Amino acid sequence: MATVLESIVVPRSSALPSPTLSPIAASSVSSLTGRLRLPHYSGLKVRSALQTTRSVGSLSHGPASGLARRRRGLVVCEAQDTAVEVPAVSDATWQSLVLDAELPVLVEFWAPWCGPCRMIHPIIDELAKQYAGKLKCYKVNTDESASVATRYGIRSIPTVIIFKDGEKKDAVIGAVPKSTLTTSIEKFL
Repeated sequence: MATVLESIVVPRSSALPSPTLSPIAASSVSSLTGRLRLPHYSGLKVRSALQTTRSVGSLSHGPASGLARRRRGLVVCEAQDTAVEVPAVSDATWQSLVLDAELPVLVEFWAPWCGPCRMIHPIIDELAKQYAGKLKCYKVNTDESASVATRYGIRSIPTVIIFKDGEKKDAVIGAVPKSTLTTSIEKFL
């Protein structure tokens, strides 16, 4: 639950007084901004040059919030260790990566403009991580690899097809829950 701790009204820069028009008003605005400290929020981990890590997951004020900059620290996203990048397949790599694969292969047919495709991307990423070593997962952009999509009769996206020994075994059309895809995958492992 979020709580408003402070609120402040800051005028637009065009509404601030100009030093040429009113030096007294301009100096009062600059002294106000010099004293004013807004809260700083960061939900990332800060790793300094000394390889120590501290969490900066709450509001902080003053010098502590600038600690990472003074030590020349790096801001590291915690999720990068858990993210799995599902590789793309093109017309040129289709035969070697999908049809000649020794493991079963899950292929998602998608397009960048497709909203349901964006909804199912995280599920495909989770499945790739969950079945690593048992199943290969790939994505095919139907705008870039139209010949593969046409060959398998893809008329709606997202479509997920499972291949085993170079043959199409199952197809799931639409943005479905993870459990539906898991049930389909388990049949061919």
